[in-house]
Amino acid sequence: MTVNMGRIDKGLRLVLAMVLVYAAFATETLSVGILILLVLAVAAEFTVTALVGTCPRYNNTGIRALRVAW
Repeated sequence: MTVNMGRIDKGLRLVLAMVLVYAAFATETLSVGILILLVLAVAAEFTVTALVGTCPRYNNTGIRALRVAW
């Protein structure tokens, strides 16, 4: 797989994943039912894609968040 995410995109995904995990465990709002599992699944997806550096959804749509040197 080709890398298609820049540093800013990776950083934002990691920060958002941390916020989602915090919201899932530290608040009363998300502590019920399937909603907590959904939030944790999204956080896991953000973390994995940030660490790997490629997003399959970007590949499907042709989006590149990585600058290409001309």
